[in-house]
Amino acid sequence: MIITVEISYYPLTENYSEAINSFLEKISKSNITIEVGMMSTVLIGEYKIIFELLNNSIYKLMEDYSSVFNMKISNSCPIK
Repeated sequence: MIITVEISYYPLTENYSEAINSFLEKISKSNITIEVGMMSTVLIGEYKIIFELLNNSIYKLMEDYSSVFNMKISNSCPIK
């Protein structure tokens, strides 16, 4: 199943750009479509691949930084 995930990451640290860049680097190594915006990033791809990617990258970031993630998930609103 193909899904679209819009995710915003708010690291609660003074050096927030380091945490955000780390997140973007982790997800960019995957085989999904990624659209980086000013306030959120959109991921498009296979459900299992996206959730495995998010599980691995979010867990590591939350170990390293106090973090807030905001997500919207859809299987019926593909971005064209």
